[in-house]
Amino acid sequence: MQPHLLAKCSFRVWYSPHHMTRIAEIIESTTTTFTAGSYELLAAPAFGSLVRAEGRTSCSAYGLVYAIHTGSPEQGGRAVVRGREGMYDGDIYAANPDLEAVLQTEFMAATVGYCDGPLIRQHLPAQPPPVHYSVYTCDADELVRFTKRFDFLRSVLYAGDLPSDELIGAFLRQAGEAHTDPYAFLITAGRQLATLLRDDHQRLMALIEQIRPAM
Repeated sequence: MQPHLLAKCSFRVWYSPHHMTRIAEIIESTTTTFTAGSYELLAAPAFGSLVRAEGRTSCSAYGLVYAIHTGSPEQGGRAVVRGREGMYDGDIYAANPDLEAVLQTEFMAATVGYCDGPLIRQHLPAQPPPVHYSVYTCDADELVRFTKRFDFLRSVLYAGDLPSDELIGAFLRQAGEAHTDPYAFLITAGRQLATLLRDDHQRLMALIEQIRPAM
């Protein structure tokens, strides 16, 4: 591959997982998605968040959180109603500290890239992230680095098993908040979407409306 072509599909990033927040552990992974169990009940990252799964030598996958679930980790198990007169909502958790042990919050992320040494590549890795490895939140600096390119948008837009438009909208809004000029970032993102969806005007307009900067 010519050097100038390589530069178009990857970019450099430096990070240390020791300065990041470990939030979950991978409990299932495939080529295109991974599922993680949160270390804290009801503490999953928000829908559309960018997270990073650790691998044996470096980060093995970046993912966008597209589903969140809290329930019994047991096969076929379900939570039971515990509320009663005078005890509802948060009081239920205060009165039943065992819920931390019998319930689990999980989230699923769509893989949108990975680390190749010091490079971020915005396509699928050769192997999914290992089960029982850590998942970290991505801070503002890493969001800015990841969104230097928008190659991942195409794969998310045309993934039939994802809430693609809502996912892209949520992610771009969060990423915009990490940039020093959110308006300029969202305008650039909108132009990328316009190129990808030039033959689907209605879908494009709906997405643009989701990421339109507040005036």
